[in-house]
Amino acid sequence: MKKIVFLGLLCLVNSTLFAQSASDKVLGIWMTVAKNAKIEIYRSDNRYFGKVLWGTLLYEKDGKTSLKDNLNPDPLLRSRNRIGLIFITDLIYSDGEYSSGQIYNSTNGKTYRLKMKLLDDNDLEMRGFLGFTLFGQTVKWVRVKE
Repeated sequence: MKKIVFLGLLCLVNSTLFAQSASDKVLGIWMTVAKNAKIEIYRSDNRYFGKVLWGTLLYEKDGKTSLKDNLNPDPLLRSRNRIGLIFITDLIYSDGEYSSGQIYNSTNGKTYRLKMKLLDDNDLEMRGFLGFTLFGQTVKWVRVKE
């Protein structure tokens, strides 16, 4: 009887570990298919976030100075740099999909709901939307090989 209980617990632990590793497949550095932006997806607790690492539309005309988040609805955040900005927040992994998160667009100061899905190990699809997924935009990203 003890062996059966032990084997059952072992199977449960293994399935939990597998679920965690499946959700973490999204972690890493990603670039848009158009190669105009690079982000890092990371996990904090059981939620996933995205941080801007680089982008062609994120610098002043000198090509060195980061643009500010000047369209942010919160006046206190308008002086922060767009580079390094955490623009994806609070995604939760469930059934092969990341949902219940938000994506902030610093070029217009608006925040949208977000769903994200790994198409395979190196292809990621994000859909930002207002209200219903029908009213949104899908962007594809590819993993950056390090």
